Amino acid sequence: MNKNPPHLAAFEPVSVSQYDDVVTKMLASYQNFGGLNNSDSLNLPSKHAIGEICEKLLQLLFPGFHDNDVVHDGSLSDLTSRRLTDVIVRLEDQVRKSVRVGNSRRPTGKTGPIIQKFCKALHIVREILVTDIEAAYNNDPSARSHEEIILSYPFIEAISIQRLAHRLYRAGAPMIPRMMTEWAHGRTGIDIHPGASIGAHFFIDHGTGVVIGETCKIGNHCKIYHGVTLGARTFVKDGSGHVIKGLKRHPNLGDNVTVYPNSTILGGETTIGSNSTIGANVFLMHSVPADTLVIYEEKSLSILTKTNRPSSDLDWSI
Repeated sequence: MNKNPPHLAAFEPVSVSQYDDVVTKMLASYQNFGGLNNSDSLNLPSKHAIGEICEKLLQLLFPGFHDNDVVHDGSLSDLTSRRLTDVIVRLEDQVRKSVRVGNSRRPTGKTGPIIQKFCKALHIVREILVTDIEAAYNNDPSARSHEEIILSYPFIEAISIQRLAHRLYRAGAPMIPRMMTEWAHGRTGIDIHPGASIGAHFFIDHGTGVVIGETCKIGNHCKIYHGVTLGARTFVKDGSGHVIKGLKRHPNLGDNVTVYPNSTILGGETTIGSNSTIGANVFLMHSVPADTLVIYEEKSLSILTKTNRPSSDLDWSI
């Protein structure tokens, strides 16, 4: 008597030989369409390794907040030294691969200086993050403590990784900074390019759907909400129709600027003057002076009672 469930009774083991033609066609695809595969792991940084490095860096920035075990003051010195050494070894390997992408395996001499510049800036990044945490606490009435912000606000994770990646970006590390911020983007829903320059006391409330482009410059004490895009308006092309890289494409925000949810500000020539407020759902492609309020005025909004409505009103029942 067959005791297997009906859906398993007719199951037959897969014969690999049945799919020899699939393997053959995939190998042909590898040969014909280069750039989608790389058979030499020495030539490419690892996404998995970058994710682990980001985790290790968060432990360095916030000891005890990203740990399973208690961190005691007496062990902090040795622990910090070990963690820094671990990060350096891991990051050197990935940076070395990134600077050799498309080149030979010969040493470039770039990895050492990049790592040194990055490590010397770690304490500076941490000092700036203190101001970001203060901004979150002072601007969000639901925040009960700094500890709550560090542990639960996705913005802190996103801006921490971005500020670290920005230092590698400035030091000349290719690929790695973008991989770091995309790691944070995947975890938080906040997309900040490592090239963006962001001042102190920065706060993103909620954060989901925020996009900040590569050439953005954001002043001190700025606050933006979920769904805000600071993006490019157009892409300048050369005579062959190729997009020209490296041009200023994204807007600037002065000091003390607030941008409310779902607003879009575009263009490299667009500057929002200091102490200005951009209301919700605004679409803006030109500069505004300091001390300006920009709002979207509703053209048609009806607010009706749910009782004694005229029969001609729409039936919203499902």
